[in-house]
Formats: sequence, C-alpha cells, structure tokens
Amino acid sequence: MSRKTSLAKRFWQQKELWVLLVPCLLFYIIFHYVPMAGLVMAFQRRAPMGNFFAGEWVGFMHFQTFFNSPFLWRLIRNTFLLSFYSLIFGFPVPIIFAILLNEIQGKRFKKVVQTVSYLPFFISLVIVVGILRQMVAVDTGVVNRIIETFGGEQINFFMSREWFRTLFVGSSIWQFFGWESIIYLAAMSAIDTQLYEAATIDGANRFRRIWHVTLPGIAPTIIILLIMNLGNLLNIGHERVILMYNEATWETADVISTFVFRVGLHEGNHNFGAAVGLLNSIFALFFLSTSNFFSKKITGVGLW
Repeated sequence: MSRKTSLAKRFWQQKELWVLLVPCLLFYIIFHYVPMAGLVMAFQRRAPMGNFFAGEWVGFMHFQTFFNSPFLWRLIRNTFLLSFYSLIFGFPVPIIFAILLNEIQGKRFKKVVQTVSYLPFFISLVIVVGILRQMVAVDTGVVNRIIETFGGEQINFFMSREWFRTLFVGSSIWQFFGWESIIYLAAMSAIDTQLYEAATIDGANRFRRIWHVTLPGIAPTIIILLIMNLGNLLNIGHERVILMYNEATWETADVISTFVFRVGLHEGNHNFGAAVGLLNSIFALFFLSTSNFFSKKITGVGLW
C-alpha cells in the first residue's frame, strides 16, 4: 500500500474528527491569517479604505516615529509592569487553588467551590469592572466604608494612578483564577494514585505529598503555561484598561494596545497603529522564543 493510499484511508477513517476541526480552522484562517495581509499598512502611507498595495511605501518611517515618540518609554514601562505584576501575582494563584481543591475530600463541597470560582469567567468584562467600581466607590463603596471604620480616609481609587495597577491585577486574578485552575486539575487527575500511596507508606504528610508528588506531576503543564504567559509579556489586552483608565491615570495605565487603539481608530492613523501593533507582536515572538529556548535547556520541556 502506497503512502498516499495509507494517508487517504486514515483520513477517511477519521472523517468525523476532520469535520469537527473545520470550524476551528476556518475561524483562525478568516480572523487570524487573512487580516495579516493588512500588515503592509505599517510600511505605507495611504487612505484607510484604499487599495492595500496602492499606497505610498514609506519603509520604516512609522516605526521611527514611534521610537521618537515622547510616550514611548511610558507605554513600554506600563505594559511591562502590568504584565509582570499579572504574571508574578496571578500565575501562582490557579496552581495553589487547584492544589487546595485537589486536597478537598468532600465531593459536594468541592463541586460548589469549583462552580463559584468559575462563575466570574462567564461574567462580561464590562460587568466585572462595574462591580469593581461599585465596591471601591467613594462614600457608597464597601471598601471605603471599611477604611472609614478603621479610622482612615476615603480613597478615590479609579482617579488614583497609584492604585490602577492593583485594581487591574486584582480584578484579572479574581475573574480568571478559577477557570485557569481547570487545566491543573486535569493534569493532577493523570498522576498515578500509587505514587500518593507509596508516599503515605513512607511517612510523608500531606504537605510532603504535594511537594514531592503533585508538583512534579504537574510541572510540565506549569512550564508550558509559563512559557505562553512570558510570550504575552508585552501583550496587554486593551479592553480592561480602556474600561478602567481615564486621563488622571494615564501615567500608569496607558499601554501599547490602548495607544494603538487611540491612534489607529480614534485618530484614524491606521498606518501608524499597524506599525506599533506589528512591533508589539515582534516583541511577543521574541519573549516566547527566548523563554522556550531557556526552558528546553534547563528543564527539557518546551512548546517546540
């Protein structure tokens, strides 16, 4: 049997799986790969609705404009710090939560806790930010009432640039930690139970079993997700920032993605916005490749 015949037979045997894969492929082709043709705008000067390949080629002019912008270091600093704080404080939370859930013996209580932790993920981001605004509102917010109870002065959190990063990172952790813990729980379910039994026989307490059995068992999953998070170190989504920031907090809240949104859509400078967005993607690729390289060297685990 030839190789082509073998591949065709295997394809026909798995035709149902290929049919299920088609919508996913179409989604990525239409919304991720086809729009990449618009990257030529980063090297052109043309009208927004003009022909992609009919504009005046200006080379790296838009990139030079961005590097000479007075907002450059503010944007890079804010983007990096928000991503870094989200990684440092947000990445361990789903792991710790999954380990704690895994140690719960009561199945009914465990399911209730899981359900409650997953709910924020399904709430609209607009509603999440609205809830946060109500909680920290001046006079009526529960947070400021607690501060007053202990003799402190009320804080206008959403108008304070010093509190923006705390609110941003905290709301992100609250919304996603439950949902992100699912993959770690799945990894724990694949750990051989005999390892726990052997550790118990050897006299290991619960903490020792977690340290010597659970964590090594989910280590590959942790490393792969850490690499993917490092790849997105300069890729802060603009939606949450736009809903939370204002002119009073721009000093600590304005990031590359919000800058691209303002310049590209509000000001109509699509070419410059495309250039900055492309530059941000190049940085993301660099961080992803670098973290994957060092992970392969140190732990032997990587994305490729």
